[in-house]
Amino acid sequence: MRNTEEEVRRRLFALQDPAYRAFQCRLIPNVDAERVIGVRTPAVRELAAELAGTPEAAEFLELLPHRYYDENNLHGALLGRIKDYDAAAEAVEAFLPFVDNWATCDMLSPRVFKKHLPELLERIRAWLASNQTYTVRFGMEMLMSHYLDEAFDPAYPALVAAVRSEEYYVRMMAAWYFATALAKQWDAAFPYIAERRLDPWTHNKAIQKAVESDRVPDGRKTLLRTLKIKESGGKGNGDGF
Repeated sequence: MRNTEEEVRRRLFALQDPAYRAFQCRLIPNVDAERVIGVRTPAVRELAAELAGTPEAAEFLELLPHRYYDENNLHGALLGRIKDYDAAAEAVEAFLPFVDNWATCDMLSPRVFKKHLPELLERIRAWLASNQTYTVRFGMEMLMSHYLDEAFDPAYPALVAAVRSEEYYVRMMAAWYFATALAKQWDAAFPYIAERRLDPWTHNKAIQKAVESDRVPDGRKTLLRTLKIKESGGKGNGDGF
């Protein structure tokens, strides 16, 4: 396994882009810059495509925790290619405790999940109840990605609204979820804004993102602007998208 780790690391460093590394470090301020190699996402995905299904990939997925941010991104990209639902779900469960930033979290999205939505929903409920920032964020992201179209149920926004957290990256994802829900499921999502069911910061951020979206009609944007809440101030250290 040591050789696998060294080989994968060597390949990541061969893809290093110093300018991108500097840019990425600004987006993930909670990650030590010494842990960032600086590999662009398309290059990470290409490497994952090369490694997927190989013994080397299987060994790499057992090497938790990883030292580098880019290794975590590669790990997430490899999980995205697992074709068996149960194997993918268990691998995600094993990886989530080691996810330590929003970018890695948002890169994690196994393709097979969309074919198993009833089973996935039960895991999402557990993730939303977690005390781990990025596990909760991931649960919200899965609801946003897979349950705002044909699989939507009016009960699902309540799952996100019920989460109470002071963590910036959880609140940002909740805002992103509701902004997307306002674009896709207006009738179900709008009462959460009109009746102020979200905390003020998330409420206002959801309105901001919805107003910025091309998917929300101008008339609805005008209405949303009238519903902003005056607040003493928010907190954050990056856009978190």
